[in-house]
Amino acid sequence: MKKLQILLLSLFCFAVQAQESPKEEDFYKIVTPPVPEGVLLEVGGVCTLPNGSVAVSTRRGDIWILENPLSRKPYYKLYASGLHEILGLEYRDGSFYCVQRGELTKLTDENGDGKADRYETVSAWPISGHYHEYSFGPKFAPDGSFFVSGNVAFGNEEWWRGEARVPTRGSVFKVFPDGHREEWATGMRSPAGLGMIDGELFYADNQGDWMGSGGIWHLKKGAFTGHPASLAWTTEDSPTKLTEEQFFAERDNRKIRNAAGAYIKPENVVNETPDMLWQLKEKYPQVQTPVVWLPHGILGISNSELIKDETKGAFGPFSNQVFIGDQGQSKIMRVFMEKVNGEYQGAAWDFRSGFQSGVMRMDWAKDGSLFVGETNRGWGSAGDANQGFQRLVWNGKMPFEMLKVKAMPDGFEVEFTLPVDRKSAEDLASISASSFNYKHHPVYGSPPIFREDLNIKGVKLSADGKKLRIVMDGLRKYFVHELNLDGIRAAGTYYSLIHPTVYYTLNNIPDGEKMSTSELKTTDSGKAKPASASKTVKKLVSPDGQGQAKASAAAPTFDEVKPLLQKHTCLACHSQDKKVIGPAFKDIAKRKYSDAKIAELIAVPQPKNWPDYATPMAPMPHVPKADVMKIASYINGLR
Repeated sequence: MKKLQILLLSLFCFAVQAQESPKEEDFYKIVTPPVPEGVLLEVGGVCTLPNGSVAVSTRRGDIWILENPLSRKPYYKLYASGLHEILGLEYRDGSFYCVQRGELTKLTDENGDGKADRYETVSAWPISGHYHEYSFGPKFAPDGSFFVSGNVAFGNEEWWRGEARVPTRGSVFKVFPDGHREEWATGMRSPAGLGMIDGELFYADNQGDWMGSGGIWHLKKGAFTGHPASLAWTTEDSPTKLTEEQFFAERDNRKIRNAAGAYIKPENVVNETPDMLWQLKEKYPQVQTPVVWLPHGILGISNSELIKDETKGAFGPFSNQVFIGDQGQSKIMRVFMEKVNGEYQGAAWDFRSGFQSGVMRMDWAKDGSLFVGETNRGWGSAGDANQGFQRLVWNGKMPFEMLKVKAMPDGFEVEFTLPVDRKSAEDLASISASSFNYKHHPVYGSPPIFREDLNIKGVKLSADGKKLRIVMDGLRKYFVHELNLDGIRAAGTYYSLIHPTVYYTLNNIPDGEKMSTSELKTTDSGKAKPASASKTVKKLVSPDGQGQAKASAAAPTFDEVKPLLQKHTCLACHSQDKKVIGPAFKDIAKRKYSDAKIAELIAVPQPKNWPDYATPMAPMPHVPKADVMKIASYINGLR
């Protein structure tokens, strides 16, 4: 009988370990309300009204009001039309405010028939006519004024090179109710997302020239965030005191060192002393580094709206944290921010993917769910649709996630939504960490550079199993610290974290007492290995003895090349067999390019070869030749 009990217990333990860990969709459901035939919701703005209705503005110049938006069949009413690419919408005192290409407009229904009959220009600004001079906003400031941001134009020869051909391009400016405007901050490239959080202004930018990756910035008055185009319009009255001359003079004077103080020659960097944004900040305090970097291709590729969770728990355990959309990858990320030495910094995770089109705008519904406005046309995105309006709903179940990550003088403290399994949490093999940064240079984006693995010295788990102090060597100011908690499990289950990887941008290392070594657990089972290291390789030997040689010469499989595709952000725009922002790898294989030709096109893309794709591929000359050739071999193996 005792043997039977032991056998049953063993089988039960095996069954628990065999259970698949829950995923995003097991806690947050995407709901798609019906849209009337003929209505195209290429959403540029979303605004929940006091009565619970929701207004949606479109890039085609319409504003729709959805009555009973939480029902199965909301009623759509056209409120306004004939506007020019509305990329933001707000409501106050009975009127809507929207940003068109070249003006802030106030719309009012004066006769109460549900349609705007008064269109007023609050303020207008110059535009050159370039297609890429998008204007985003507005966001209400605490003093009753409005914040608006202006996209740069692109160069005629280099499509990715940002230019400020007229004032306001590449800047955030303030518009007052009487119509006059003043510059607030400069240095933007594609400032598609503005957010007012606790009365302070934040914005999200996209990777490109001078922007190594996307991220979220805190915008103090007079801030400069990295892109020099707007400095062409800096005047003596501008709150940004950095000039073009100062900016470019400083580029030749910056060097970088590792945690030990030694100069580093970065991997895959042609210039041995690449410029870094934080180096410029150390001389000019008005230069603002990101609150969080959002690693390109991992946490989005075209970051958009950011919004604070003010639902008081109706949307889950993440109250007061920030959610940010991504237009290119059609998903939403989550950010925890904290202030250290008077400056914001924090942690970023993936949150929910799978939306039908590019996530552009968000607002909270009356029941605490999240309205999500989406668009694709001309920009490209993951998903099957060119437009969409959906709702993200929490089902009330507690997901196993990192709730918060806080910086400590000697590492980080991770708080979880549920107690963790003590044995897994106190095993150093469950955790790995590294840090990296991005170049600040005039070409398109940057690979992660100066990456260093971090030595985990020990951990301490709280008595309730919900807080884990991780002590490590080599923290670096201004660097992104990547923590992977793949081996940690929830207490009482074999469930892993839904999102086991977090990216913490460390603008300041906190002061304070470091944890004593005697308090730490230092057990290291050594069993946790990267998936690639633990993978079983099958030997194939044919009857003629040649099978092994043929197998070794065969093209790599997707699983074999996936780490490279992730490392170089290829999966941000491509999948194996489905169109995303770029063509599927199988469609590229059909072109019958040689491996060498594919390698050449990765380094110097030819957008004219793919005229049906709106978003040109960025040049990738930094990818090592060995990696490029392996990727090319994989693609051609799909024929």
